[in-house]
Amino acid sequence: MKRIGREKHAEKIHVNFQNTEDPTGYLFSLIKCLSAALRCSIYRAYADDVVASSGFAFRMWIDAEQLCLSATSTWEFKKQKIWIENSGLKCAYIERLWNQEAMEESSRLKAIDLICDSIRSEIAAIAWDISGCEWGLLTGYDMQRNVFSTLRIDGQESELPYEKLGKLDIPILSVLTVTGSREKPGAQLISDTKALAVSHLRGEEYSEYVGGLDAYDALIAFVDEKLTEDTWGLEYALGTYAALKYYAWKFFTKYEEKELALHYRNIYTAWKSAYDCVHAHKIQKDIMKEAVIRQLGLAKQAETKALVYMEQ
Repeated sequence: MKRIGREKHAEKIHVNFQNTEDPTGYLFSLIKCLSAALRCSIYRAYADDVVASSGFAFRMWIDAEQLCLSATSTWEFKKQKIWIENSGLKCAYIERLWNQEAMEESSRLKAIDLICDSIRSEIAAIAWDISGCEWGLLTGYDMQRNVFSTLRIDGQESELPYEKLGKLDIPILSVLTVTGSREKPGAQLISDTKALAVSHLRGEEYSEYVGGLDAYDALIAFVDEKLTEDTWGLEYALGTYAALKYYAWKFFTKYEEKELALHYRNIYTAWKSAYDCVHAHKIQKDIMKEAVIRQLGLAKQAETKALVYMEQ
């Protein structure tokens, strides 16, 4: 990674998404940003594993009524620190949520310090709403102008005034930084990752929407009964979860969990096939619906088997 500036009042580091694999273009923005930040830092060895070891490769949340895009980003935000630390990384985190206006200024000042410390350590900070209701990266700061340099999920660079941090389209403050790492044996990493996957797939992780294995039935029912000519929400959901399943397959392949690698190869292939049917926009709606439902059914069948295997 190349440092672009060394002045005390201003620092900027170079981060990009070039080598972060995204087979659909919809890889979940929080984990895509984190992976890119790690890849462009001394923690690059964690860049791929963290997608699965944080549990995000297994998480699914579906809005059964409208297929709202925000369903993919609705959980207990502070859990992201615990989940990501499962990988062996150490993190710092600060948030200010709805109905916490009294904490707004103090939380923002603490977050600014956290971000600047991270950039001085040559790793970008991950923050909510930098990319328009998506996570993005904070890659630099300028204390004289009171602005951050930002990198949006689409690769565009911009700036964000300090005073706007946590006060954009959806005024929530959520900032995560990586502060270090610790040794974690591979066997423990695999065991703890399976535990996170099982917890989510069994519906134990909070969300306002339908989560875990139940998300399959909710999504299938939506496609069968409520899908209109507007397939944007469906494409987003399929693209997001297909890309995440890809990383579950990579993780289990790397650690020679052959049974789970086979299951998640099949799961990813089914999700990706469903996504391709919608993304192509070249087939009749009824044929597309039938194909998507069939592929999601295959994925559910395979992931149910994977869940039972992980629980053994």
